[in-house]
Amino acid sequence: MRVYPLEQKQLDLKKLEDRVDELIQTVERLRGENKSLRESQTNLVTERDKLMTKTEQARIRVESMIERLRAMENDQ
Repeated sequence: MRVYPLEQKQLDLKKLEDRVDELIQTVERLRGENKSLRESQTNLVTERDKLMTKTEQARIRVESMIERLRAMENDQ
């Protein structure tokens, strides 16, 4: 089967169109993944901040308890 220049150009154009469609789909998929990752990152940062606050509060309470125990020990 012989391919004529016009037919070859049409085949090349079709291949190019297919490749552009693939790239568009890839870009859309990556945008969705990127959005999801950014949302996850935001949630994780928020959760980390809350945990750091709770940890600091717990540290303060433990230090306070230690001081009270020391004070009780010194009173005896």
